[in-house]
Amino acid sequence: MKYSVEVMRVREQTIQLNGWAVESDPDSVITYRVEDEAGQPVKAKIVPTRRDDVSQIYYKKIIDRDLGFDIRFPYEHGKNYYLVICGGKKTTRVKYSDMAIRRKTGAANRKVQKLMNLMNMETVHVAWDFLKENGLKALILKSKHKIQGIDDDYDYAEWWNLTKPSEEELEEQKKKKFDYMPKFSIVIPVYKTPEKFLKEMLDSIVEQTYANWELCIADGSPAGESVENVLKKYAEKDARIRYQVLGENRGISGNTNAALEMAEGDFIVLADHDDRLTPNALFECAKKLNENENCDVLYSDEDKLDMDGDELFDPHFKPDFNPDLLTSVNYICHLFVVKKELLDKVGGFRPEYDGAQDYDFIFRCTENAKQICHIPKVLYHWRCHPNSTASNPESKLYAFTAGSRAIMDHYKRVGIEAEKVEKGVDYGIYHTTFKIKDAPLVSVIIPNKDHTVDLDNCIRPMLTEGTYKNLEFVIVENNSTEQVTWDYYEKIQKEFPNVHVVRWEREFNYSAINNFGVQHAKGEYLLFMNNDIELIAKNFVEEMLGFVQREDVGIAGARLLYEDDTIQHAGVVIGFGGIAGHTFIGLHKSENSYFNRAMCAQDYSAVTAACMMSKRSVFDAVGGFTEELAVAFNDIDYCMKVRKLGKLVVYAPYAVLHHYESKSRGLEDTPEKVERFNREIATFAKRWPEILRDGDPYYNPNLTLRKSNFALRDLKKEKIGEPYKLEVPLDE
Repeated sequence: MKYSVEVMRVREQTIQLNGWAVESDPDSVITYRVEDEAGQPVKAKIVPTRRDDVSQIYYKKIIDRDLGFDIRFPYEHGKNYYLVICGGKKTTRVKYSDMAIRRKTGAANRKVQKLMNLMNMETVHVAWDFLKENGLKALILKSKHKIQGIDDDYDYAEWWNLTKPSEEELEEQKKKKFDYMPKFSIVIPVYKTPEKFLKEMLDSIVEQTYANWELCIADGSPAGESVENVLKKYAEKDARIRYQVLGENRGISGNTNAALEMAEGDFIVLADHDDRLTPNALFECAKKLNENENCDVLYSDEDKLDMDGDELFDPHFKPDFNPDLLTSVNYICHLFVVKKELLDKVGGFRPEYDGAQDYDFIFRCTENAKQICHIPKVLYHWRCHPNSTASNPESKLYAFTAGSRAIMDHYKRVGIEAEKVEKGVDYGIYHTTFKIKDAPLVSVIIPNKDHTVDLDNCIRPMLTEGTYKNLEFVIVENNSTEQVTWDYYEKIQKEFPNVHVVRWEREFNYSAINNFGVQHAKGEYLLFMNNDIELIAKNFVEEMLGFVQREDVGIAGARLLYEDDTIQHAGVVIGFGGIAGHTFIGLHKSENSYFNRAMCAQDYSAVTAACMMSKRSVFDAVGGFTEELAVAFNDIDYCMKVRKLGKLVVYAPYAVLHHYESKSRGLEDTPEKVERFNREIATFAKRWPEILRDGDPYYNPNLTLRKSNFALRDLKKEKIGEPYKLEVPLDE
């Protein structure tokens, strides 16, 4: 007999056990009972549950029988209890005591349990499918990352307990008087909400440390199924709570609009009927509004809450406002707050977008906002239902179709020409294809010293296989010494008239070499590339050009993979490792990244110039690359200058190429090169001190600067929001 108790919780003198048990014979009947330490029966509620996943793994088919269990029984601390599992051939007794429960629910055991979960037949099936699709090396890498993930610095529940406001802090918040005390109208549409969930939401609002709020509830439950009995009790206790019973279901948009019509506050707070706000949620919103007087839209970080309301998991630590990420996925979601005046201007929820009505609403609000603020704190617990988009996207496929329409309509309103919005790597992740206007000339600028094989592997596929044809290549020759290189230059220029070689005869300086190459370029758009780049996506130029043609975008970067198909570049975060670093380095292209960020188009502070496209007009406006930065950080500095113009720097994940990482230049492996590298660190730090001090707006201060995988900060090594300590003295 095999069994697993997957969930164990003790709440209010009751213990709950969820799990499954099977025997080799699928027809065997397994029974359960609970006994005390004397072997006497304990009254327990035992509910069989369907476990088709277990059936598929152990019997290779779905059998019409319940293999799982949900068992609850009274639990008195200090006593021992036994779950007795009886099969046809074997009986097992599982002991539950205070010590056993502490051991099983501790962090160390959770890590062991994660490891055990990797060692079952389901994992074998998933691994086999991954192996067939991606190969052995990729499977080994993914397995390594899974095992490393077991030993994360913190289990989130523990991390949350270390970082959430203390009781003393919450009491101080209650006493705080801001100069501006806005009234928040919390708007909730209710529909056949389980009483337990509704009470938890209502309690989380009543317990707010900021008191100037009202709660507006519209109950759209069918006649006879309303939750008025609960709402009435709360309204009688607190005059700030108002509700109306609609007597019919008007749909999620109609129900929400009914609640919105009741709102009289300065700001509208959107919440779902079965989630929870943290006690400091409204306080943090009021604080942010006092710090930013023009702010009329704000949002916070969030996490997920299990069905019992006992476990928090899957925190989403978000960037500051990121318009291109928003068109890839509704990353804003909860908590969302909008000024009442702005809501009156853009209108309420639209029923034709039901399923993605909040996505459409967020677009319209952010398009018209004076200032959009992000609170980098978890203020919202999103309850995760088995059939909700929070845990099972396929259960609401229509929602993602509505989301696609919401994105296209957003583009139309803001004047961006898009051809189509398709499903990305998963439901709820979108991939936009933009219209290319007039097929403009793109000048590809590639510095080169010898390494003609690499150079040919870079440009020939673009010329013969690439789908964008209006290209010119400016090869900036930099002191090559091999005759084969000169022979190649002569041959390639004869073979392709749009390839031109120009000579840079001074010392290596990446910035100066590219600036020199631009002087010989005729294109309206500039594509900077290293000579060790190789084509994967044949349409990568269009993927990048689609972004850069937009008026609001100055630069686009590509997704670059090492030779083994692991990520070399998927955007740059300022502060990683001290100055700047690439995201998701070493993650296989088929692995999931943090909230699918590696496969979402989004705005970053910088991208690498190993493959970077920019407008010629923007390049000229900022004076090109800074030649004081000869080797390191010149591309990051260029991105920072472009952002200072008010232009976006976009990461285009579907523009994918191989990058063999600086083959031709070599490593910083001499004292002279190390000294130069340290000097350029100091130069960059002096040019851009604010972002190094205050943090990258496209990264979250709760996430570490010591790794590239968006892991939680290790609070033993770095405080939340603390800059990475630079080892290089900036005054030398």
